[in-house]
Amino acid sequence: MDFDDQLQRYFGTADLAAIQPEALAAGIEHMRVDFGLEKDRGRRFALWTLLYMLGAPLDLETAFEDETDRNSARDFMDMMARVEGD
Repeated sequence: MDFDDQLQRYFGTADLAAIQPEALAAGIEHMRVDFGLEKDRGRRFALWTLLYMLGAPLDLETAFEDETDRNSARDFMDMMARVEGD
């Protein structure tokens, strides 16, 4: 999943700064629906990480049945926290 492609798909633009608040809310809702329908673990994880970066993550316990996926999500959150701390 390419980041710019996902922004284009859900928000109609690859320019994150150009997304209007109402379009952001609608795109996030669309992503949440797609997350719930997605069967591929990798694609689900990618959608979750994008939601996380947009400040709208799904709860780990409900988003991921597999403990390995939850741990990967925790690792991602830790990595992002280190990057934001720099």
